[in-house]
Amino acid sequence: MSKKTKPKRPEAKAIPQRERCRVYLITPPALEIATFADTLASALDAADIAAVQLRLKDVDDDVLRRAIDALRPVVQARGVAFLMNDRPDLAVAHGCDGAHVGQSDTPAAVARKVLGTLTMGVTCHDSRHLALEAAEAGADYVAFGAFFPTMTKDATTPADIETLRWWAEVMEVPVVAIGGISAENCAPLVQAGADFLAVVGAVWNHPDGPAAGVRAMNAAIDAA
Repeated sequence: MSKKTKPKRPEAKAIPQRERCRVYLITPPALEIATFADTLASALDAADIAAVQLRLKDVDDDVLRRAIDALRPVVQARGVAFLMNDRPDLAVAHGCDGAHVGQSDTPAAVARKVLGTLTMGVTCHDSRHLALEAAEAGADYVAFGAFFPTMTKDATTPADIETLRWWAEVMEVPVVAIGGISAENCAPLVQAGADFLAVVGAVWNHPDGPAAGVRAMNAAIDAA
């Protein structure tokens, strides 16, 4: 990509180190790009969010590029990290703050080279071994899950809260808990030391709307 076409953006917003457990928001599985920016903005303005991950599966690169270009400015303008699911190449080319890769996506070591100093997160299911490998490959955070049943992914691996607790107690690399997390069930994950709670349905399917979903998650984190 030539310098003249590289998008300008604020300084990359990194995933912060341990302070307080925070919401890590993942986009819904399907969205209307033209209207979703306003919906996302209302969620971001409602309460504290650490990061937004754009996760759209089974769409072509043109759709991904349009989604990034529409949503990235909304997120970064609010000082929130904007991460791309799986595609570190698109994250770099389109001014994202980093990328998240799964075990069947771009290998972590390869993604690290592509991303340079940008944020890299790695899915580790319920595996301490995979998490240690991810950290060795330069992950800025690891993600364990699914902790609860979820409709977002098929055939998710159940995760043990003790894996989360172990990592939080002995490792400095931040940890994300993911999978079916809601305001009603998140307390044990917060208490076990999760740095971030990755949520989808708890926000986008909230009966009172996404903004209410974000506020409910933050209230539950504080209460825990």
